[in-house]
Amino acid sequence: MANSTPKRLKKRFLNSWITSLISISLVLILLGTLSIVLLNARHLSEYVREKIGFTLVLKDNLKEVEIIRLQKTLNASKYVKSTRFIDKETAAKELTEELGEDFSGFLGYNPLFASLDVKLYAPYTSSDSLLRLEQVFLAYPQVSEVYYQKDLVSLINKNVRKISIILVIISALLTFIFFGLINNTIRILIYSERFTINTMQMVGASKNFIRKPFLRRSLLLGIYGSVLANTVLIFAIYTYKKELQGLITYNDFSTTLVMAALVFVLGVLISFLSTWFALNKFLRLKFDELFY
Repeated sequence: MANSTPKRLKKRFLNSWITSLISISLVLILLGTLSIVLLNARHLSEYVREKIGFTLVLKDNLKEVEIIRLQKTLNASKYVKSTRFIDKETAAKELTEELGEDFSGFLGYNPLFASLDVKLYAPYTSSDSLLRLEQVFLAYPQVSEVYYQKDLVSLINKNVRKISIILVIISALLTFIFFGLINNTIRILIYSERFTINTMQMVGASKNFIRKPFLRRSLLLGIYGSVLANTVLIFAIYTYKKELQGLITYNDFSTTLVMAALVFVLGVLISFLSTWFALNKFLRLKFDELFY
């Protein structure tokens, strides 16, 4: 009977420790998911902004060498990401596919001009930058007109700003909730051993002596929970990379590394601080107060 009681207590402690480890790992997985979304929010914003571009309508009867010279000049500039030359025949074919009928056959000639489809880098897609670039493009002798959807650009920029603000607010709230969940898990674990803490105080153990094993255990709990969470996150990211294409950039390994480091640091830090504050609370309680 005497031997079975310590075994039962040891089993109960092990079960509570495993439960706490799983709980912390699950919360850290959610925290890691949130961090990877935030870290890739810039890529997502750039992806949307870089869909904005200009259509440069070229003058008629331009020589091929002039078009190539213009295209090379644009590609060499710091604000142009890519250019695509569309000749008159290709433009007519694309318009015919959109309209569903051959308009050139009805008119008897092809009224369209050759053009360059220009895509810009994200930093140059604000409304002010686009207005300046419009004048720059019009200054080229090969260009007759410059066209871009001003209303669509304003709408995209406005929505990107709104989404960024909403994302920051939601992230702050979720981070606060995640911190609270980990803190409560640790507090419950410490609460289950409040009588052990009180017994150690009664035999004359100092506060630092009592804290040491609990803080050591909390560090291990944070480390194991972080490693488990990072393992699950990295496995999920690279298993479902096709499904997550556009949300997560896989060419940038540093993003995943930052996410893993963030989960590890937060896991250890929150676990340690939660244990410290919970211990201080129970160290101040009298024996009668332990039952409430």
